[in-house]
Amino acid sequence: MVNTFFHKVYCLDSGFNTGEENMAIDRQLMAAFLDGRFQQRYGRDCCLWRFYGWHPYAVTIGYNQDISGIDLLKCRSEGIDVVRRPTGGRAVFHAEEFTYSFFAESLAQNSELYRMVHEVIQLALESLGIHALFCRSTLPQQGDAASRAVSCFTASARYELQVEGRKLVGSAQRKSRNVLLQHGSLPLSSRHKELCSLMTLSEGDAFEEMTSEMERKTTSLQEILGYIPDYAQLSRLMRSAAEKLHGVETDELSICNLQDILEQHEHSIH
Repeated sequence: MVNTFFHKVYCLDSGFNTGEENMAIDRQLMAAFLDGRFQQRYGRDCCLWRFYGWHPYAVTIGYNQDISGIDLLKCRSEGIDVVRRPTGGRAVFHAEEFTYSFFAESLAQNSELYRMVHEVIQLALESLGIHALFCRSTLPQQGDAASRAVSCFTASARYELQVEGRKLVGSAQRKSRNVLLQHGSLPLSSRHKELCSLMTLSEGDAFEEMTSEMERKTTSLQEILGYIPDYAQLSRLMRSAAEKLHGVETDELSICNLQDILEQHEHSIH
């Protein structure tokens, strides 16, 4: 079914960046939507999809999350960035993964946009032969309170995507006025589960419990397909899926197209 929320759809593949650079681009683009500068240039009733990766690998924590749950010394020694997201949620280890962001000004409810974004991802996964289903309700959380507070991938929300009951995509939102930023992670391999070893809980029962939860509740493209799809292929599939769902041809942007917007709004969203 064609989605009619947006009449103009833009895609930006910004490639691989550091943790700080990736989160700065998300903040800058949201600020450009908030003050209307993006819409003035590219039209009202538009949305933007951004695709990207991480170099070096990074741990991101939610906007209000206590950073003390992350072993900063270990992350530093292993060359892993630690950065705070502009969205809520809990910690994610961004290693071998395909990451997206979605920006729009819309009066639609957050849950409607959340579902729509995941429908695009669902279509892209179908092209790989993966039949992902929506989680219909929030799953009950069990286990140690400290471990529950740290990992994003051990909990599923309504309309998140699962394969055989295991979470495949982790997403988070931020809405300011009518402007939405939603971004999320599609693990290419099982390396996202290494978050357990980058936490201050990495000893004893709490570590074992969280490791078990990550294995039981999460999955990756490699575990499903037996291989890791190419990043460029995933970017093409996402763009094609966005065109199909939105019912329009997408226009491709580059960082160069947006450089003045990014520079102007570098410190606009915190």
